[in-house]
Amino acid sequence: MQKLILRVPNGARWGKWRDFQFCYKSYAKGFSLKVQPYQGFFFDDTSLNGIRLHCSDGSMITSTVGPDGTWSKAKTCKKSGHLTSFSLRVQATAPFENTAANNIKFKCTDGSELEGDGHAWGKYGPWSQSCKKGGICGIQTKVDVRMWYENPPYRRRSFLRDLTGLNDVKFVCCN
Repeated sequence: MQKLILRVPNGARWGKWRDFQFCYKSYAKGFSLKVQPYQGFFFDDTSLNGIRLHCSDGSMITSTVGPDGTWSKAKTCKKSGHLTSFSLRVQATAPFENTAANNIKFKCTDGSELEGDGHAWGKYGPWSQSCKKGGICGIQTKVDVRMWYENPPYRRRSFLRDLTGLNDVKFVCCN
């Protein structure tokens, strides 16, 4: 099975790349997001914390996921379609509050677009390459894990405790 890695150039810089995870002999037909709701001016926002792929065999996969937020309902391609490319919404580095990745859009095999239920902060970057044959079957995330162990769920904002969640993502095409 030939694999192509899909990337975009606008991911944020914090965090570490984690392990790839794959759908087992199937493609991703949809996705859901783990998003922290807006915390208010005096609290730290991490925004997008995870992406879960829903595979056509009924399984679900994630790479590393941040601790904040709740999972959205799944968004899926029509009929037997699957995900083929993506665009990531990222907030540029800010002086007081950084959220990094905030939302994602995918294209399906029929050309339709699915947008996640993340925040509208930042802007979408360019679309990734598209899977030529087949579709997206794997995921790898870059997640900020700085100081999670010493921060309660509702962190006060400070220059030392401005955490982000998911910063960047790569997907794998399988033929």
